Formats: sequence, structure tokens, C-alpha cells
Amino acid sequence: MSLLLPLPLVSVLGTLILLTTKGRSSRVLLFDEQFFFIYLLPPIIFNAGFQVKKKQFFRNFMTITLFGAVGTLISFIIISLGTAQLFKKLDIGFLDTEDYLGLGAIFSATDSVCTLQVLNQEETPLLYSLVFGEGVVNDAMSVVLFNAIMRFDLSHITSGSAIHLLGNFLYLFGASTALGIAVGLISAYVIKKLYFGRHSTDREVALMILMAYLSYIMAELFDLSGILTVFFCGILMSHYTWHNVTESSRVTTKHAFATMSLISEIFIFLYVGMDALDIEKWTIVSKSPGKSIGVSSILLGLVLVGRAASIFPLSFISNLTKKSQSDKIGFKQQIVIWWAGLMRGAVSMALAYTQFTRSGHTQLQGNAIMITSTITVVLFSTVVFGLLTKPLISFLLPRKHSLTTMPSDLTNLKPLNLPLLANGQDPEGDMNGDPIPRPVSLRMLLTTPSRNVHHYWRKFDDSFMRPVFGGRGFTAHVDSLPTERITH
Repeated sequence: MSLLLPLPLVSVLGTLILLTTKGRSSRVLLFDEQFFFIYLLPPIIFNAGFQVKKKQFFRNFMTITLFGAVGTLISFIIISLGTAQLFKKLDIGFLDTEDYLGLGAIFSATDSVCTLQVLNQEETPLLYSLVFGEGVVNDAMSVVLFNAIMRFDLSHITSGSAIHLLGNFLYLFGASTALGIAVGLISAYVIKKLYFGRHSTDREVALMILMAYLSYIMAELFDLSGILTVFFCGILMSHYTWHNVTESSRVTTKHAFATMSLISEIFIFLYVGMDALDIEKWTIVSKSPGKSIGVSSILLGLVLVGRAASIFPLSFISNLTKKSQSDKIGFKQQIVIWWAGLMRGAVSMALAYTQFTRSGHTQLQGNAIMITSTITVVLFSTVVFGLLTKPLISFLLPRKHSLTTMPSDLTNLKPLNLPLLANGQDPEGDMNGDPIPRPVSLRMLLTTPSRNVHHYWRKFDDSFMRPVFGGRGFTAHVDSLPTERITH
């Protein structure tokens, strides 16, 4: 998620409101973290899982896990320890251990959409996959880590507290993932076996949306991470459920989920931006502007250090496990990945409001400084780092223009029934068993082991999972009703 595009609109609108009302109506939109997590965030995360290029995502899953999980923990530790040591010298007010740990989780949540908008998925598939995958896993990990801290009793810290906190964290991560996979499989089985929604695009689309939202609500009811649950539910539904519906439903769901995600993002941008105009907290902070500037500077510096301490060492470790030079992460690519995670967004804002306000309000100076500093870091990192993203990527990774390119109208002609998941193969290469040659198959054979985890998963998926839950190649094509046929 990114605040870059709506910022001019928010600034102009906010300035007009403040001038016409003389500051009396500074809270047009009151940021409610519960509304954010229950209604606005699920469509965005689900669409990320539903639309993710799974071939690249799972091919680089270990590296993505390193950056998204281990990297988040490293950043969390550095920011928590740094704020605990440096904030005491500023005397900003009462902050306990839970607040410092909460700050570590809050400012470990990255926002890499600005970078994704500049990267070309076809030209740099490895880099795009790493940035996108790490961004999704990082958001989920930050929220899971934050929830684990909030439910942990830090008033009685013992020698086993760290192990207990780690166990609580692993439980939330594992249980949330398992729930998302379970709901995704159930949705595939229901749509494949039951004929309640068959031949009806409206019912099929509605059933998929309801099942996706059900996974998120169930996670919240069980005190799990809804982000992880709905993300993996989206992956499973695109792999199995999506292939069990009619062709018109496939087209509709793909665009419907993307549209819902975009609407939620835009509303979040305006939501956060308008709440940043709240005069109440800025009035409290204005009594000690030096402290506010100091806190914002410290947080921004710790974000830079924590990001560097996680990306560069973990990239070195990841490269040690890669045999092919093309799979290794170059230094310039590491800089882009590091830069992509410097921006902070709505997730950081929502977690900050959850930690330091009650219903969006606070009268405590320390809490007000934390909220306004979070707003400052989010706006500064998004505007400054976001505007410099394209020039940086153009300088480090200049595009290579091919002299023998096919016309765009020929390269973009793809059937509507192409699968979202190709099981490690090109989607065009194995449709309906047609032996369409793939030029890169020989290179892949030489650089990729023929017996790896993905190979055995494909065998298990083809033998057991797809016959039960459906998927590409295992369900007969179901024609739509004559009234729902698409006319050309």
C-alpha cells in the first residue's frame, strides 16, 4: 500500500477544510484501527495472494521467508533496542517495555508498492518476486508479532519469557497459515462437488468472496492472524477453486478482486491522510517540537539501520545456497530490495493507533508524540523515498531494449482460461495437454535439479490433491447458460 498518489488530493482538501473551519473540523475521518483491519485490509491481502505469480513466489520461497520473517525479526530487535536506549534521553513521557516492543513491530512493517509500480515483472522476475513476496510476508509477520506482544504478559519477565514469546509467535504463524489453507481447500471442494452455484456467475463469484472473507473472520474469532490466513486462502483458491468455476466467473473474479483491492487501498490512503490533520495531537506535540523532531529522526534512522542489517546479511546467506549465478541476488538488486522496504504505510499507522490511542484519541504527551512521529515517518518515507524510487532503479537497473521484439498486440493475445498457477511451468506450455514447445525448458533442465521439493509436490498434487479439489486439467469444462454467454 502506498500513500504517494493521493497525497496531493489529501493536502489540498485538508488545507481547505482547516482554512474554512478555522481548525474546528480537523477530524473529518476518524481513523478506526478495527475498521481498518476488519473491512479494508482483507480485500488487499486476499487479492495479493490470489494474483501472486506462484511459480516465482514458491521458487524463491526460502529467500522470501528469510527476508519477510527473519528480516522482520532482525529489524524488530534493532528498532526495539534502539528506541529503548535513545528515547530515555529525550524524556518524552512514560513508555514501558510493551511500548518499545510495540514500536519495533510497528516500524518493521514495510510498504513496497512504490517499488513494485516501477519494477517490470517480465524484465526482472526474480527481483519483483522477492520485493512482492517479502512485502506481503512482512506485513503479516509484523501484525502477528504485534499481536503476540499485546497478548504476552510483560509485567512478569522471566528467563523463559523469550522462549514463551517465540512459541506464541510460531503458534500464531502456523495456525493462521493452516486455517487459510483449510478454508481454501473447503471452498474448492464445495464449488467442485455442490451444484448450488453452478451455471450462475453471480452465485459463484459471491460464494468465492464469502469464503475468502470467512477465512479472515474465523482467524479473528480464534485470535489468529487474519492477514496470513486470507493470504494463503487466496493462494489456494486461485490454485484450485478458480479452475472449478465457469469461464465467465473466472474473468469476473479476477477483475472483481483487483477492483475491491484498489478501492480499499484508495480509501485507506484518504483515511490515513485525513486523520493526519487532527489538531488535537499536534497541539499537544507543539509544546515540545524538539522532542517530536528528535523522535521522528531516531525512528527514521533506526528504520534505515534495521533494514540494512537484515537485507544485506540475509542476501549473502541466500546466495550461498544458490548454485546458479542467475538465481543469486546481485549487490545492485540488494540495494533496490533495501530501498523498497524503507517506506512505511497504513499498517504502521493502524498498529500505532492500536498501541498509543483509545478510539483514536489521546491526551498523553508521550502517546501523542508517538502518533505524530509515526505520521511524519510515514509521510516523509513515502514522499521522499517514493519519489526517488524510479530514478534509483533506472540508475541501478537500466532497462535493456531488445531489437527483435514482437508486436504488443501479438504478445498480449492470451486465452481467458489460462491458469494463474503453472506448477513450475509456463502457463501457455501445458494447456489441455498440448505439447507446445518452450524455449527455456532446456536451460531450466540444466540449471534446476530434476528431483527437488517442487518436483515431489507436483507429483503429490497431481495424484491426490487435484482429483479431489479440482484444478487445471482435472475438471471438465462447464459451459455457461446461453443467457450468460459472452458475445464478441
